[in-house]
Amino acid sequence: MTPTRPAPAWPAALGLLAGAVLDHVLPDPERGHPVALFGRAAGALERRMHAPSRLRGTGYVVCAVLPVMLAGAALQHRARPWQRAALTGAATWTVVGGAMLGREADLIADALESGDTAAARHRLPHLCGRDPAALDEAGIARATVESVAENTSDAVVAPLVWGALLGLPGLLGYRAVNTLDAMVGHRSPRHARFGWAAARLDDVANWAPARLTAAIAAAAAPLVGGSPSRAWRAVRRYGHRHPSPNAGQAEAAFAGALDVRLGGTNVYGNRVEHRPRLGTGRAPGAHDIRRAVRLSRAVHATAALLAAAGSLALARGARVRPARGRAAAARARYR
Repeated sequence: MTPTRPAPAWPAALGLLAGAVLDHVLPDPERGHPVALFGRAAGALERRMHAPSRLRGTGYVVCAVLPVMLAGAALQHRARPWQRAALTGAATWTVVGGAMLGREADLIADALESGDTAAARHRLPHLCGRDPAALDEAGIARATVESVAENTSDAVVAPLVWGALLGLPGLLGYRAVNTLDAMVGHRSPRHARFGWAAARLDDVANWAPARLTAAIAAAAAPLVGGSPSRAWRAVRRYGHRHPSPNAGQAEAAFAGALDVRLGGTNVYGNRVEHRPRLGTGRAPGAHDIRRAVRLSRAVHATAALLAAAGSLALARGARVRPARGRAAAARARYR
């Protein structure tokens, strides 16, 4: 029986790099975006399955995420090398949101720099769920920098990491998990128990990417006039103080790299949260939003290169192991 030829290493790496580039040159469609379509389907499923039960919420996550990952695995398995590269590139473009993140933050900076605080308040909900009504310029700038930092991890580094590890199923599965967390993982009365599984799975999926984001941001601090050592000290001192096990890592790294102070009181509708201080610098302003966007783009580029390199290394390792196993079996037959 002829052994199955291992899949080549390059398609996934090429697809990850191509998708990261496409994210910057090809705008998201205003209608019919695949993530939005998944969100609508997941919303309909939530209305059918909802109950104030962690078990029911766990079943909901399985029913929403597993089919997406299985579909990705089937496509990846059947595709020829160039088809696999194209599918990986398209999926990467779909799930990575770095360019949109930067564009929205720049629009808020434009409004603040022109003195149009009302316009900045109007745009802020495109980035985060914070209530902008009572925020002044400093509050809007802080919210924007924090959102850029957190979403650089969630919307850029994390999907690239999972794409490097698992390919197409990793890209699609991660975005499904992250979307479910945004939909049901927050602490609302309706989702306090039902959304537990989605929130915990998102925490697990983002644990390593958040720390990689912090490390890259600290290393890239000189690109925005910052200090890697100061950024890393901020991560070690403040990263664990955030209510989220992951968001604090990226936010502390950005705070240290930009030499600004993040954290404070946040209002989400009727809910008020008091976040711990992150960093020892000044309060951020509009120009710090620009610097945060530049830092986010540097993290994006570095993460894409690392993901492609990691994908190549993992694929080549998978090719070497079967070859060693066959060689060992051959030696055993002739002893």
